[in-house]
Amino acid sequence: MDQEEQTRYIVYDTESVVDGALMARVLYQGEELTPEAAIGRYLEELGDPDAFIPVAFHVPVAISVARVSSDFRLLDISCLDDPDFDSREMTRLFWKGVSHYKRAALVDFNGRGFDIPLMTLNAFRFGISCPAYFADDRFGHRYRYTDKHIDLMDWLSEYGASRIRGGLNLLAKMLGKPGKMDTSGDQVAGLYAEGKLREINDYCMHDVLDTYFVFLRTRVLTGELPLEEEQLLLVETYDWLVQRAEEVEALQVYLDNFGIWNPEPLV
Repeated sequence: MDQEEQTRYIVYDTESVVDGALMARVLYQGEELTPEAAIGRYLEELGDPDAFIPVAFHVPVAISVARVSSDFRLLDISCLDDPDFDSREMTRLFWKGVSHYKRAALVDFNGRGFDIPLMTLNAFRFGISCPAYFADDRFGHRYRYTDKHIDLMDWLSEYGASRIRGGLNLLAKMLGKPGKMDTSGDQVAGLYAEGKLREINDYCMHDVLDTYFVFLRTRVLTGELPLEEEQLLLVETYDWLVQRAEEVEALQVYLDNFGIWNPEPLV
């Protein structure tokens, strides 16, 4: 069986930074602001230095992807366009993968709210086609309740009816997985300014692994994966990561913080 036939799910995550030059052209035309000044000006106008800038102004600086089989086994995990991490090339490779693995469902956390708009707008920016995604609208990837795109935040929050305070970090730690370690999303811009693209992509890969383990537990809820089989998969995946960690340092960091599931209330 080839990779395309094996791959039933694509679990992914993205990290991005704000394109301050675009922001200056759009919001402050004629004022000759530097990219940094445009971002600062926008946040000052909002009155919140930690405010989230709309996704339309973002470009990807990390995209990590895991391929998962129909029996929920982790087949592969990587960061796109490693080691260059070029925004245009990462965007191209992402949509190429969606087109190639056309039978696979996308799995993410808040993908409908952030990651997919990020990737769609950057496909628009760079002129990248993906008919397998954009032409498949009726009960395809773009239909909110389709099984071709499983947004775990959407799914676990009853499609926006409730909130999950703590997000992916909470859910991962609930399962004994690392969740946030030394890096968090609000540090990405600073890391990028320091040229630390590898650190950003390592963080992105950790988020994909957390997303994968959260996805497994949601399949226990649906009855697709018995709890006993999920627990066996955790052991198998741990061993698989140990083997890969010799080549990928980021995986060893994840393993160093890999815990066990303890469902008892911590009170």
